[in-house]
Amino acid sequence: MSLVKAATAAVAMAASMAIATPAVAAPPHPFVFVHDNFQPASQAKGAGAVTYDKSLVPTSASVFIAEARVGGKGMENHESPGGGAQHGKHSGTFVFLSLRGVAADHHFGIHVHTKPCGAKPDEAGPHYQNTKDPKQPSTNPKYANPHNEVWLDLTTNSAGKGYSKAWVKWHFRSGQARSVVIHKHATGTTSGKAGEAGARVACINVPFK
Repeated sequence: MSLVKAATAAVAMAASMAIATPAVAAPPHPFVFVHDNFQPASQAKGAGAVTYDKSLVPTSASVFIAEARVGGKGMENHESPGGGAQHGKHSGTFVFLSLRGVAADHHFGIHVHTKPCGAKPDEAGPHYQNTKDPKQPSTNPKYANPHNEVWLDLTTNSAGKGYSKAWVKWHFRSGQARSVVIHKHATGTTSGKAGEAGARVACINVPFK
């Protein structure tokens, strides 16, 4: 079994357990799991997940996010040109996201962001980028793309459920990826619009490794 398939299987197993049990798991490195219900933005200071648009992400909704960080066993760490730690040919980061109880039949743009969630949507900062775009906000598809960022766009079903996953060939820089933000629309890919996905409707704090 490949490293990517192994990581996928491990995260899928954890996801099924976490969705069935609303407790927040805290397994050891290199895995991160977050399972929470959304709280009003006014309670952002102590909340794990907050909603800014209750019509799309009500407080009755829940989210599960998992990260599996894969590195080549016994390989010496080194830095990529973008500053992300690398561990050889089979290294990378797998992220899984599941939503329940959100707006039905809706396409959400979802990305990893650099800062924790706050009472105001913009407090989560910009998208995390492995190689940082020198021009911010970043709308250049050379930088704002699903290989240089973590995109988790999904379309919910008629019951308001949906899931997505992403695999990138790099690791997050320590302390620089702190949340996942849910946007109102699908993520744009064209020049000048790349990475844009409309208003930020919800945010989840995730202590990515």
